[in-house]
Amino acid sequence: MSVGEQFLKTDSLTSEISLFAMVFSWQGGFEARQLLLWFLLLAVREWGSGQVHYSVPEEAKHGTFVGRIAQDLGLELAELVPRLFRVASKGPGDLLEVNLQNGILFVNSRIDREELCGRSAECSIHLEVIVDRPLQVFHVEVEVKDINDNPPVFREGEQKVLVSESAPLESRFPLEGASDADMGLNSLLTYRLSLNEYFTLKIVTKTDKSILPELILRKPLDREEMPELNMLLTALDGGKPELTGSVQIHITILDVNDNAPEFDKPSYKVLLFENVPNDTRVIQLNASDLDEGPNREISYGIRMILPVSEKCMFSINPETGEIRIYGKLDFEENNEYEIQVKAIDKGIPSMAGHCTVLVQVLDLNDNTPEVTVTSLSLPVREDAQVGTVIALISVSDPDSGANGQVTCSLTPQVPFKLVSTFKNYYSLVLDNTLDRESVANYELVVTARDGGSPSLSATASVSVDVADVNDNAPTFAQPEYTVFVKENNPPGCHIFTVSARDADAQENALVSYSLVERRVGERALSSYVSVHAESGKVYALQPLDHEELELLQFQVSARDAGVPPLGSNVTLQVFVLDENDNAPALLPPGPGGGAGAVSQLVARSVGAGHVVAKVRAVDADSGYNAWLSYELQAAAGAARSPFRVGLYTGEISTTRALDEADAPRQRLLVLVKDHGEPALTATATVLLSLEDSGQAPKASSRASTGAAGAEAALVDVNVYLIVAICAVSSLFVLTLLLYTALRCSAPPSEGACGPGKPRLVCSSAVGSWSYSQQRRQRVCSAEGPPKTDLIAFSPSLPQSREDCLSSSSE
Repeated sequence: MSVGEQFLKTDSLTSEISLFAMVFSWQGGFEARQLLLWFLLLAVREWGSGQVHYSVPEEAKHGTFVGRIAQDLGLELAELVPRLFRVASKGPGDLLEVNLQNGILFVNSRIDREELCGRSAECSIHLEVIVDRPLQVFHVEVEVKDINDNPPVFREGEQKVLVSESAPLESRFPLEGASDADMGLNSLLTYRLSLNEYFTLKIVTKTDKSILPELILRKPLDREEMPELNMLLTALDGGKPELTGSVQIHITILDVNDNAPEFDKPSYKVLLFENVPNDTRVIQLNASDLDEGPNREISYGIRMILPVSEKCMFSINPETGEIRIYGKLDFEENNEYEIQVKAIDKGIPSMAGHCTVLVQVLDLNDNTPEVTVTSLSLPVREDAQVGTVIALISVSDPDSGANGQVTCSLTPQVPFKLVSTFKNYYSLVLDNTLDRESVANYELVVTARDGGSPSLSATASVSVDVADVNDNAPTFAQPEYTVFVKENNPPGCHIFTVSARDADAQENALVSYSLVERRVGERALSSYVSVHAESGKVYALQPLDHEELELLQFQVSARDAGVPPLGSNVTLQVFVLDENDNAPALLPPGPGGGAGAVSQLVARSVGAGHVVAKVRAVDADSGYNAWLSYELQAAAGAARSPFRVGLYTGEISTTRALDEADAPRQRLLVLVKDHGEPALTATATVLLSLEDSGQAPKASSRASTGAAGAEAALVDVNVYLIVAICAVSSLFVLTLLLYTALRCSAPPSEGACGPGKPRLVCSSAVGSWSYSQQRRQRVCSAEGPPKTDLIAFSPSLPQSREDCLSSSSE
């Protein structure tokens, strides 16, 4: 069982606690109860730790098994992928990886403990395991075990030692030891000296438990007999297999100067704050020599500084022994320096004394916290639930003590908050609901502040984009539009454009248009109009006939492309305007009569102005297009006719009294013409028979009297009809002018049939309308059968205006 399994087997631990409680309670005794209480406290402590721990040796090969992390965390293998199992590590590269098929944590890349943790006694890789649905965060610690992969190394390939020939037996000569980058037993060094008859090797243990080799003189030296001596010093570490390093020891035997300089103390300890200025004094050393003359004059020097630093150096005054600092003293780089100092006299040969200066560096709050943001789920859907984890945030400060204790805060007045999940680890979670249409992006600032005095802080920006959800339906600028279209439009004519706006984004704002299909009378709405799905342009599929259909009312639907789609409708009222496309039609002269020539008997005795006949005609159009006028066409080569026709009444009357010179049969051609542009005409033939008999005139007189009375009544009706038409038209023009003034600031709607403005006319050069056809207008909408409850007098525009009236919104 792995260490992680031991931490998470809480059920087994609970069972063991219950078993021990039963045993101790059965045996009884005060000591037994005390032991039970101690065991329960220890078990509860282990049970509440909540952290999985593994260990792995450094330099392990790729794929090396570390632990069954899924099993140890209590996760099923089948739920790793659905719950988005992932591992976040704080460190360089992806050193460890998890196989999602079997839940095994394995080595992914080379792990070098010395590169990862340096000289630190403990070296661990901290992982955060995150799973969703529901969100869980586990903290995993992987300890990196040291292996013996670094041999002992001497700083120089040769060490030179000066020994006086008069040096007494048991004299000690310190040597520079080797260093080993490994830790623990792998860095414990032993030394071995090559065989010789003068010196033996002694290992000296310092106060900090480190060891240094020293040469011990076992046999008197004679410079004249042997002026130099070479030996090999070998360092062996404690690893298995052990690794070695060696250095050549070159001993020079000097002539008599039998007293070496001595310091006041063999070692000194100095405390310095980091970041002290250059040339700061560290310590003043003093050494003395019992010799006389030049043999007691001393020069100071530094033999070695451990550890070696490129940023910080120490120098000593060779005359005074004063040590000063140069460079930057940084607690985070090294918190302790060991300076080995030598004092050499000026005798011949010179002799040296040695001491050690230990410089301890005190921490200052000189490092700002570091903030690392790991985004997990960006962008955030605007319908995300409160409590959704947005990002993971970790903070660190290389300072120590209160200077390295960091707290985090977030920009105020935002719908997010920080939740502490572990030491120096936070989760950025959603604290309120989101609305992309109100705020589409949040620029968050995470502030990390340490506990130093004065405190230092650092910030990190987190940009949170809000992803759109289809929660807004397309909307039209107004619920209803009114469109005016001239009849006889070409098929496929563009009559209007509808436009809807959707506040959502991307596909949720992509609007498509369609007709709300209904029946218009006996036909489908789609046989009259169509709408382009993308542009919203409405087209008339066939020529519209004002006489058949004056109002077409229907709805256009706008739908977005979201899931599920949302939509809304708008109503269009299309008014079909009249054109002069119907010629005047002649009415029969009487009930049951045909539409041929009009025959009438006329007595020669009638006076001037007597109405002898009437031409009747109607026009299927409306307004100006239905306003008819009559004129008499003279026959070629004929004498001047004694008859005339009323311009707007169609009544034929005499211009003078008839006489015997007038032909007994008169054939008149009456041209009936409307006021459209271009005008359309019809020709009526009137046959008049002039009679001289007394009986005919009586009958004719009676007929004439009856016809005159009917014609007078018809004239009166026409006058009232013209007055009513002018009144209604004037009211319509006034309403249209008032509406145009109120909507003058609105942009004109599109109309493809005619680019110009529509102009309505209710009068002409000859005055008001004298005749217009009154009829029930047929109004059709998409909501039901045709309605015939609206009676209107529809004025028609002159044909010289634009072909189609541009559409306008109401």
